[in-house]
Amino acid sequence: MIKNGVLKPGDKLNSVQQLAEDFQVGRSAVREALSALRAMELVEMRQGEGTYVRQYDSKALSPGIMNTTILMNEKDIHDLLEVRKILEVGSVTSAVFHAEETDIQLIEDALEKMKQTNGDGELGEQADFDFHMSIAKASHNRFLIDLMERVSDTTVKAMYETRRLWLFSEQTTLKRIHQEHKLIFEAIQQRDAKKAEKLMTAHLVAVEQTLINHLPKAEFKSENERNNGNYRAF
Repeated sequence: MIKNGVLKPGDKLNSVQQLAEDFQVGRSAVREALSALRAMELVEMRQGEGTYVRQYDSKALSPGIMNTTILMNEKDIHDLLEVRKILEVGSVTSAVFHAEETDIQLIEDALEKMKQTNGDGELGEQADFDFHMSIAKASHNRFLIDLMERVSDTTVKAMYETRRLWLFSEQTTLKRIHQEHKLIFEAIQQRDAKKAEKLMTAHLVAVEQTLINHLPKAEFKSENERNNGNYRAF
């Protein structure tokens, strides 16, 4: 209800007793759910007043944002993917100029790990994360590495099921991603910054398009659609 806009920031929730009746569960279950929502910073409990929906703020990428990815709307997802592109292209460029032999080996190890996943969604997702992070680490820029970790982790959390289902469980898609990774790796080996930038951009655009095409229907709704009850695919 919070995600779909039925309950908006500032709205006061019903009493525990009323929520228990509304959802046909025990009061203890409601209390546990409210505690979980408070831990996720989605609601706040005001002494003597009740429980209120908090304002979702995506202005800053901080550890706290990881708890609110379920509230991301279509624009938030697009903005997140755009930030990822900016960071990843800059990351691969920096890796071309600063990667040492040990860094090159780590990138190659991550590439090989992806090849060995055999359609295992969890392993494929981890291998993909390791590949991109090994490139960031090859930049030897601690600020870039930190930003990459936060953005990559947020992307995984925001698109968890879709990423695993459509990117890493289909052999054809997995092979394509591995091949694109291989070309990026070779460009880094060759110290060809322009080629690495071009390949990374094309790779991220292709991945994003796959994700967008396979996100579940009704995952996101605009304000107008919330009002008239119509859903759309993302």
